[in-house]
Amino acid sequence: MNQYETNAKWLENLVKDFIETSPENTLKNQNNDRAFEMPLVGFSRGDDPLYEAYKDHVGPFYLTPWEIFTVSFRDFHIKPEELTIISWILPHNHNTKVDNRKEVFYPAERWARGRIFGEQTNEILRKHMVASLKSEGYRTVAPALTPQFSKRISPKYGYASTWSERHAAYAAGLGTFGLCDGLITSVGKAMRTGSIVAQISVPPTPRPYTDHHEYCLFFTKGVCGKCILRCPVGAITQSGKNKEICAKHLIPTSKDYVTANYSFDGYGCGLCQTNVPCESKIPQEQDVH
Repeated sequence: MNQYETNAKWLENLVKDFIETSPENTLKNQNNDRAFEMPLVGFSRGDDPLYEAYKDHVGPFYLTPWEIFTVSFRDFHIKPEELTIISWILPHNHNTKVDNRKEVFYPAERWARGRIFGEQTNEILRKHMVASLKSEGYRTVAPALTPQFSKRISPKYGYASTWSERHAAYAAGLGTFGLCDGLITSVGKAMRTGSIVAQISVPPTPRPYTDHHEYCLFFTKGVCGKCILRCPVGAITQSGKNKEICAKHLIPTSKDYVTANYSFDGYGCGLCQTNVPCESKIPQEQDVH
């Protein structure tokens, strides 16, 4: 195993060991259940043309890995090819998905906890990865935790941000997009995702797809559309997702419900991610009933 492969295995183990052993991986419920099951990890290069394509499509405010890294370290001599983006997929706990399958309008308590406390786990994982690489002499930044990360409005796509964890995961060969905009991975789309950018040499993960909708049966086979039926407010149609309608259901509607019924300040939905063929795997035509 050469150094590049050794680096990749080390990074993969850092993510997996954290999720498997850290007490921070918790829903913070009475049983202190784990928020996430075993993660997926993938890598992409800082000079991958996809990142410039994202900027072209989303808007000039979208930051490439090189831009985030150079601004963070004030080092404009670094070359994009010297950077690696480490991405991970954190699949929701099985019982969380089971509970949310039963819901038709509001999120199950476990799902809302996965959205709020699960993302706290994800944030701690980002910090853990940055610190672990720094301790070994590698400069690293978590884009979602930088001052440069912010929500924006894309002329073409509406609600957007200066960095997308899902698009980084797509570049790292971890999944493709579905009709509801969720990322369908080999462990499904009921998950959360994160990433860091590091000055380290790691082989990029091959992308086993050529189209950004390749795992979605609606786009590839003209079947399914189960997420349309699952959306409680009609935000998903055959034309895609209306982000504004979705956002209003999350806040204030679901937020008010979660706060009143689950006794913590949170929100969530996830109905389009559960009780659908792509919930926990890459779906096949026979999965559509």
